[in-house]
Amino acid sequence: MADCTAGSDLLKQMPTVRILHGDKGYDSNAIRRQVEESGTMPNIPPKTNRRWKNRFSPVLYRNRNAIERMFCRLKDFRRVATRYDRNAVNFLAAVCIAATVSYWL
Repeated sequence: MADCTAGSDLLKQMPTVRILHGDKGYDSNAIRRQVEESGTMPNIPPKTNRRWKNRFSPVLYRNRNAIERMFCRLKDFRRVATRYDRNAVNFLAAVCIAATVSYWL
């Protein structure tokens, strides 16, 4: 499923924030409208094929890199990356163990 298709379901569960950072996969008019209706400013880089480029702050977008690195580090653990555990509780436990090993030890 495309990011912009699943994005609307994810945005319904989003807590109240001031700025939403997203990657180019979420650059659609429907996603932007939904984000703005909730009172949040979308900071999503425009796709290269857009005629009208929406406003975008690369300075604010740099903070998103830390989150991307965190997910990449967790995906270094094969059990997390391939999601062996089908039960959500067991998968969360595996993520917690991987985070503990990665960031605490």
